Amino acid sequence: MIRSGRLLIPNVLCAAAIIYLPTRAQAPAPAAALTVTGDVAHSLSLTLDDLRKMPHTVLKVTNPHEKKDETYEGVPLSEVLRQAGVPQGPALRGAAMATYVIAEAADGYRVLFALPELDSDFQDSGVIVAYEMDGKSMGDTAGPLRLVVPHDKRPARWIRMLRSIKVVTVPKAAGS
Repeated sequence: MIRSGRLLIPNVLCAAAIIYLPTRAQAPAPAAALTVTGDVAHSLSLTLDDLRKMPHTVLKVTNPHEKKDETYEGVPLSEVLRQAGVPQGPALRGAAMATYVIAEAADGYRVLFALPELDSDFQDSGVIVAYEMDGKSMGDTAGPLRLVVPHDKRPARWIRMLRSIKVVTVPKAAGS
């Protein structure tokens, strides 16, 4: 309605604007801290809380870069792979022996493992997906997750800011 050259907002619109106040915003679902994809029975999207509920281990190592002792707590990578349905133990044979695992960091850094390297029937690699270092959560520059590979002579496969695991089975060559 217009009066004296001015636009007046009808009372109904004012009341509707007052009634339509946003309610408390719902918290977004927790972002995945780690995804597991590829040639797996079940793709996983795990939060930090999910990882903390899984069987865990404590690992004391000397960090070769820092030249100091550190204590990590986390989930064995073999357990994460088991939950994704990756063959392990006696089931790791035949075509599954030509499977590899790519771990990738948020900054794009990637490393590779042959699946048998991560299986305790073949060797005790002790590789863990760590979510704590020295009793504290890791900051954004190192975490929230770090892949710790304690038996490598060089820490080149220790990944800070770990975000994904991809399992790949090499296809059989044609004519084989």
